[in-house]
Amino acid sequence: MLRNRLFFVMGLLVIASMILTACGGTAPVATDAPAAMTEAPTGATEAPVVDEQTSFTTPHPILGDLRVRQALAYCTNKLDMIKSVYPLLTEEEQASLVMNTFIPRAHWAYAGDENVTVYEFDVEKGKALLEEAGWTLPEGADFRVNAAGDELSLKFTTTSAAFRQTWAAIWEAQMAECGVRVVRLHAPASWWFGDTTGIARRDYELGAFAWVGQADPGGQTLYACDQIPLPENGWEGQNAMGWCNELASTNIKLANNTLVKDDRIAAYTIVQQEFTKDVPSIPLFNRTETFATSADLTGFAPAPGQEYYNYNVQEWKKEGSDTVVLGFTQEPASLFVLVEDAFVANIAYQIIRPAQETHLNYDFKASLVKELPTLENGGTTNNDVEVSEGTMVVDADGNVVELAAGVFVNNAAGERVEFTGGTVTMKQLVSRFEIIDGLTWEDGTPVSSADLELGYKIDCAEDSGATSFITCEKTAGVEFLSDAVGYVQTWIPGVQDPLYFVPVWRIYPAHQLGDVPAAEWATNPLVAETPLSYGPYKLVEWVKGEKLVFAANEYWVGGAPASPNFVIQIVTAESAEALLLGGEVDILASETLAGLNETLKAAADEGKIVTYVEAGGTWEHIDVQLFIR
Repeated sequence: MLRNRLFFVMGLLVIASMILTACGGTAPVATDAPAAMTEAPTGATEAPVVDEQTSFTTPHPILGDLRVRQALAYCTNKLDMIKSVYPLLTEEEQASLVMNTFIPRAHWAYAGDENVTVYEFDVEKGKALLEEAGWTLPEGADFRVNAAGDELSLKFTTTSAAFRQTWAAIWEAQMAECGVRVVRLHAPASWWFGDTTGIARRDYELGAFAWVGQADPGGQTLYACDQIPLPENGWEGQNAMGWCNELASTNIKLANNTLVKDDRIAAYTIVQQEFTKDVPSIPLFNRTETFATSADLTGFAPAPGQEYYNYNVQEWKKEGSDTVVLGFTQEPASLFVLVEDAFVANIAYQIIRPAQETHLNYDFKASLVKELPTLENGGTTNNDVEVSEGTMVVDADGNVVELAAGVFVNNAAGERVEFTGGTVTMKQLVSRFEIIDGLTWEDGTPVSSADLELGYKIDCAEDSGATSFITCEKTAGVEFLSDAVGYVQTWIPGVQDPLYFVPVWRIYPAHQLGDVPAAEWATNPLVAETPLSYGPYKLVEWVKGEKLVFAANEYWVGGAPASPNFVIQIVTAESAEALLLGGEVDILASETLAGLNETLKAAADEGKIVTYVEAGGTWEHIDVQLFIR
């Protein structure tokens, strides 16, 4: 998950960053594209459109047959694989983890079971498809052969992690039940995810790894025809399967190049339909995030897609106590989260300074802003502007550049054009963000536009310690409001990010820190150790190595929190569960718990604690290599 707020806002929330590899982006294009293309363009084909000298144009002799891929999907019992790695979950919890497409089932962009091909476990269907494809099972044999006597054998590559060794062994047995020999190779992660080896060079027949799904599905670099890595293009792109379905490719680009949510949903639906029809990959299951709380704690409600589980901390309450205790095995180094981006630091920070929006179930909702400014509600406009040489723009490849002759941009009509001089008409987003009434600092000072202006100033200061300035670079200008608490954000021409409506700038106390140079913020105790609160709690004590103590902020706009006091207790990994079971800690969360174990399960069964197992953003899948050199 990306923790840095500047990265989070502008376009880096793609469906996935491959585990141990970098994530792919999407190029900004005009917003008036059709909602979805429902017929494949003329000449649609599964193979990349390349000349005879190009590599990877020969269909894989086994996996190039759609019937074989569909058979593998039918022969895959996802629930048994889930049970092998999560045996302590209930049947309902296990079933909730099953993936049918490349988008989690709880996600706003999921097409719905009724709109895609769902491969329910059916060995007989799988066997029938293999027979139809010419792979028969000789009497007394364990594995199928074709007419030439070649055995149906496939190399399956994944990492050596114990987790994958467990479920991969189950899958190998499932394939054997259908007469398919799977030869497992558990490769070192350094090779499998290397820049010049493994997945990056399409060196596999069947390959398993994980993607990290997030609030914006992205996917253009994964599933578009022009994102297939080849020696001839320098191995650019993440579509290592070699899947080229023109209808899907067109719609994955539409989904990423329009800002209208309904249009995006329609396009993603078509991509998922084609994806499940063609089976270039077998989605398996979401990995879990585990939480455990005291049995008498109420209000705790982790949810899929919500990065920070304490989004509703003001609702947590332990019956019969005035204090809630959260256990951390890692202590924050600082609460200046622009620089200290650790997950635990962000959890502690958001107790005193909650986010301006939530994204429960992968969907964004306004929290401290009056509304998320969308094109639909008029809070954002997407204007046509004339752009001339020397203007900073986002080019057709998504880079921030100075417009000059030879630069390619997307014009207002969505066409990729080369700038040759004069002017070009481009799109420019302008959004108005307003903070809710009554938001107040713990010292009684109302939050003002000056606090947002300070957020802009510090987050974009080169000497602040920030690790990224991508949002600053994409900002053409900010007008801070005098008639309300808020600002008007103007992006540079060419920014067409689907998350344009997400609040941009942090809120810092200008009346306290307005004169402190940015270079001093990281070492200033008022920033790093005792930051002022506008949230439900204020930080009243930090005993290093022991605890952070919070008390109710009487100026919190939401009223008194359910519990007057809140404590983050620093514990050891060895003592954490014992402290929870002994009642000294009320919550252990996903950053502490590796998963549901026998001890926690037994305590939950006895009613001593409550456990929560959520479908996390990370999901396992098996990719199919459709072509060979």
